[in-house]
Amino acid sequence: MNKPLRRIAIFCGLLVLALMVRTNWLQYVQAEDLNTNSKNKRIQIERYASERGNIIVDGKPITGSVDSNDEYFKYKRTYVNGPMWAPVTGYASQAYDANQIEKIEDGILTGNSDQLFFDRTMAMFTGDKKKGGNVVTTLNGAAQKAAYDGLGNKKGAVAAIDPKTGKILALASTPSYDPATFAGYSGKDEKAWLGLERDKDKPKLNRALREVYPPGSTFKVVTAAAALEHGVVDDIDAATDTPEPFLLPTTRVPMVNHANGCKNASLNQALKVSCNSVFANLGDKVTRDKMVETAQKFGFNNPEIDIPVRAAASVYDKAMDRPQNSLSSIGQFNTATTPLQMAMVTAAIANDGKLMKPYMIDQLEAPNLDVIEKTEPQEMSRPLSQKNAQLLQQMMENVVENGTGGNAKIDDVTVGGKTGTAQHGENNSKNPYAWFISYAKAADGSTVAVAVVVEDSEAKRDDISGGGLAAPIAKDVMQAVLDSKK
Repeated sequence: MNKPLRRIAIFCGLLVLALMVRTNWLQYVQAEDLNTNSKNKRIQIERYASERGNIIVDGKPITGSVDSNDEYFKYKRTYVNGPMWAPVTGYASQAYDANQIEKIEDGILTGNSDQLFFDRTMAMFTGDKKKGGNVVTTLNGAAQKAAYDGLGNKKGAVAAIDPKTGKILALASTPSYDPATFAGYSGKDEKAWLGLERDKDKPKLNRALREVYPPGSTFKVVTAAAALEHGVVDDIDAATDTPEPFLLPTTRVPMVNHANGCKNASLNQALKVSCNSVFANLGDKVTRDKMVETAQKFGFNNPEIDIPVRAAASVYDKAMDRPQNSLSSIGQFNTATTPLQMAMVTAAIANDGKLMKPYMIDQLEAPNLDVIEKTEPQEMSRPLSQKNAQLLQQMMENVVENGTGGNAKIDDVTVGGKTGTAQHGENNSKNPYAWFISYAKAADGSTVAVAVVVEDSEAKRDDISGGGLAAPIAKDVMQAVLDSKK
């Protein structure tokens, strides 16, 4: 071979090699990025080329698919009671992608998951149409309805958990939206989407998982747990050596109480009437670092709580000074939490100190309903001992029986709870948030833990309270869960 031909051959060989490298780079290295790229319309077209599987509650689908009469997107997603279930399902839109369960379990729902490879292969031989699998949730339909109806036209959220397993039984957020209104690709769908995007009330925000609020006095149960766990309090009925007024540590600023009889009140009495001074004093005695330790065992400061939708991280500040720690110990200053997190706190107390990992998907099913994956309950942590958890139960039951939580009472059921009214806004100028956390235990062993927050309402500022606004909602949710077990 002469020199010019050899050079051409080498050059052609390099071109072939470059082509092979590029092809393999696209097919293997960049495959995932290309598949998930928002501009790759083939993914959207494939998502709606066949009927999606369904999201299941109480054995019934809360989603569906209809022929959309579109050249590219054959099927369109439909929803049953869309606004009520949107915080659970999320949305699947031909134009705007998907989120929450619809996105996380897209492979199962479309039938494209590797877990359904056998089903797809068999369909090729049998000639059956490709179908998606189902996502079976842990949700309780009656509890979800009670939560959604209870919130009504108020901004707020509800989270309910089975303390023994971690199963999420209700997850409501208001105001909400109907995912069906923008499930297609038309101008009407675009108008609905843009309307939601511009809505100042943020109906697409999942307040149960993604919004953090000052927990107010509901956080006092965490401070009580820390005081018991770290030996600051041994006897819940003994005086706590809290002066009146109590000055925030290193300051001349008095802690304001909204209850009477807080001077030297016992832990039990202080929780019953919600004494700010006692819990600010106890938080200081526990110390910031040990308060952080206890809060984190309950789930605070954890950015990776997935149910499988990721929840926003609840916060207990690790760098506060002493007076700020005292304020945080009553659920103010920089303390912030999701409703899910406060439901987890309550569930751990109700479950004798054992916090189970919360989860919302019970199992995944193949199109033929065979179970391909099932979630097993998993312990997450032990925030407090069985003895101290039972002492806290005693105190929370006293709150409902004799204190501020009377609106949560259920006949022939043991109910424990804690009210909270959290101040917010510059100089506390805005209407406070109304909180209630609670658990219920029936004689048959059924249990449920609930957290409710009402973000605002039409009530006058002086009429806003956790016991007045949030406790009745929690009661209805707990009653719905217990009734469904009968």
